[in-house]
Amino acid sequence: MSIGHTLLGLLESGPRHGYDLKRTFDEKFGHDRPLHYGQVYSTMSRLLKNGLVEVDGVESGGGPERKRYAITDAGITDVATWLAQPEKPEPYLQSTLYTKVVLALLTGRDAGDVLDAQRSEHLRMMRILTDRKRRGDLADQLICDHALFHLEADLRWLELTAARLGRLAEVVAP
Repeated sequence: MSIGHTLLGLLESGPRHGYDLKRTFDEKFGHDRPLHYGQVYSTMSRLLKNGLVEVDGVESGGGPERKRYAITDAGITDVATWLAQPEKPEPYLQSTLYTKVVLALLTGRDAGDVLDAQRSEHLRMMRILTDRKRRGDLADQLICDHALFHLEADLRWLELTAARLGRLAEVVAP
């Protein structure tokens, strides 16, 4: 996820302080990985330097000055361009799991045990996500569905690989 573009998008609804941006980001996108304040302010500093935001006002109170940021026309254009570009699908062609299976075969270990352990871990995570999906709002349901679909695809790969372990062993460890 592009933190900068996400913060810019949040600014399209109106100027905000860094604290407000962090809070809104965490509510909408940061359930599993909330932003650190330092990341918000360093990102806003970079966006300011690049002309994508401007300081809309500064408030001073009992603590440090609070800058209120507003998105510029260049920032709006940047967000629109980012939203219009499709994300590159990640084919996972260099999977750590595949590497473990091959190394198990090369070292005389049971690659089936590697696959079984991974299958158990995938199923455990699927149970957690299914429970979260059941209790969550629509946004949480969609995020969980995305992760569950990826885990289901991984499980299909685990089954296919388990069925082909004999042939794979012949290829990688002749």
